[in-house]
Amino acid sequence: MRRPFLSLVLAAGLAAAGCSAGSPDGPSGRQQDAKNTEKPKPKPTGTPGAAGTDDSVFPQAGNGGYDALHYALDLTVRPKTATVLTGTATVRAKATQDLSRFNLDLSGLKVGAVTVDGEKAAYSHQGTELTITPAQPLADDAEFTVEVRYSGNPKALGRGGHKDGWLPTDDGAFVMGEPLGAMTWYPVNNTTHDPATYDTRITVPAALTGVSNGRYEGVEPATDKGMRTFSWRNTTPTVPYLTTLAVGKFTLAHEGERVPVTTAVDPRQAADARQILGRIPEFVQWGEKHFGPYPVDFAGAIVDHDPGNGVALETMGRPVYGTAPEDTVMAHEYAHQWFGNSVRLADWSQIWLNEGFATYAMWMWDEEHGLGTAQEWFDTVYRAPAGDDVWKVIPGKPAGPDDLFSPAVYYRGAMVLHKVRLAVGDGKFRQILKTWAAEYGGKAATIEDFTALAQREAGADKPLKKIFDVWLYGKGKPRTP
Repeated sequence: MRRPFLSLVLAAGLAAAGCSAGSPDGPSGRQQDAKNTEKPKPKPTGTPGAAGTDDSVFPQAGNGGYDALHYALDLTVRPKTATVLTGTATVRAKATQDLSRFNLDLSGLKVGAVTVDGEKAAYSHQGTELTITPAQPLADDAEFTVEVRYSGNPKALGRGGHKDGWLPTDDGAFVMGEPLGAMTWYPVNNTTHDPATYDTRITVPAALTGVSNGRYEGVEPATDKGMRTFSWRNTTPTVPYLTTLAVGKFTLAHEGERVPVTTAVDPRQAADARQILGRIPEFVQWGEKHFGPYPVDFAGAIVDHDPGNGVALETMGRPVYGTAPEDTVMAHEYAHQWFGNSVRLADWSQIWLNEGFATYAMWMWDEEHGLGTAQEWFDTVYRAPAGDDVWKVIPGKPAGPDDLFSPAVYYRGAMVLHKVRLAVGDGKFRQILKTWAAEYGGKAATIEDFTALAQREAGADKPLKKIFDVWLYGKGKPRTP
């Protein structure tokens, strides 16, 4: 990091000729008092922070010049009104350069006012880039606070079968933020490189409930305007796509001591979801057995009612489901708390580290619970013909955004790990998974980091390169299973 140039000059003027100790005004002149003068520190002029990152898939997502430390989101959601969302986002951040201006990412919402450290700041908002110019440039390493007031009707991103961001329901909405959807509901540094903590207040009509990540902090009684406010605190550093918000007619339930479990369930899904939600502590314990200590200080689930959209996402500590999930799906989303949420992506092209691992964890869950072995899963996928989608994308090198969620990344990606397991044996394979989660937890990682670690743990007598060359990076269907 660059630091602002500091100049300290000690200037002392001393004129004393024939001065006696007893008389400063002796015959030879007056003794001047010595004075230290310090030149003022030069004010930083700064340069603009980058309006994107070096991500190979989404180069315009995220921003440079600062690290976000904490987001305080104060939101009012009124579904099916002229202005669905009104919000104030207060972002505490730290400059990583002398900064003349910087960007936040915000899509489809109107900005009303911006301040930096309490002073009015100039801003422009074009597309998804909210460019902010503080009244005074910010010095490298300085912490600062940005407040953005905004409002509007959030819209999802994406197209076709994959939309992310704000998804309306018949009684409210829920958010599926992967990969870029966080910016549809708050201004954010929308990159996998900048995790932060969150406080979220959600004010909604009294008949509804507002849910987010973190520990439940309580609800304020309804006001005379018929609104009430729910508060959530997330102290686990979280990257933007893993944050969520849900508004609807949810029933909240709380249990657990070591890891508090809070669930929010649409009443129409309650009967189908009751049994599986009661097993959440079991999923946490199962993950700890195979992957190491649970990396989040809360757990739970959000089960909405969106039958036409059977989606699920591993939002931090509290996955979101469009309908009541099956146990294999929940095993997948909870495995992500280690693989994807704790061990983060260094680049979206590395998504195999998320989805291949969570899919294989799902196979492991099934195997341990008598629902089919990992080998049976592997054999079923391998039987897919050469023209099937599972062989069309290289798991370790998806070509672009449309490839990130290909079946190849998930299922062929899981096959990679099964081949590693067969090569090194069950005990060594579990050691690899635990070591990976331990060494890279809380960090951004690459596929190269994993392949190097796996080879180190496997030992020189068990070379893994051919497995990775064929199953992770090879084109098309491998000739032999």
